[in-house]
Amino acid sequence: MMDNPVPPRAAGPGPRRRDRHGRGMRGPVAPPQVPLSASRAEAFADLVQDSVERLERRWPQLSDIDFLVLEVPRLEGPPESWADETVPLGGTIPAHEGHPARVVVYRRPVEIRTKGRDERAALVHEVVVEQVAELLGLTPETVDPRYGEE
Repeated sequence: MMDNPVPPRAAGPGPRRRDRHGRGMRGPVAPPQVPLSASRAEAFADLVQDSVERLERRWPQLSDIDFLVLEVPRLEGPPESWADETVPLGGTIPAHEGHPARVVVYRRPVEIRTKGRDERAALVHEVVVEQVAELLGLTPETVDPRYGEE
């Protein structure tokens, strides 16, 4: 006779420690330093950063501008007015009260309009160039002479 019997574990809704073959939980598919493990949001932010770095070589004053990636734009106003507007791919916020100017790129609308990484990178660059041009009061072709060629 045992003094402290261990009751059998009830098969309940708790987390399963091993699969039916006796193996434990599997690890990640790829190590963290491999690009495969980057989330879609991180990969998109990298595309924006690449575009900004490309433009900063020509326009050093861009280092004073904050570049943000948001999932989707916030639509203001009554819902009836939303049907008439197209969904923006990006936007600008002018500098005010000690806050730097900002360029915003909306990830989901850009992703929906593109099929592959190269197409997405080209559209991201186009959006960044257009928004920087708006902030600087220039044409997109002045900001990037190759605008519209890709």
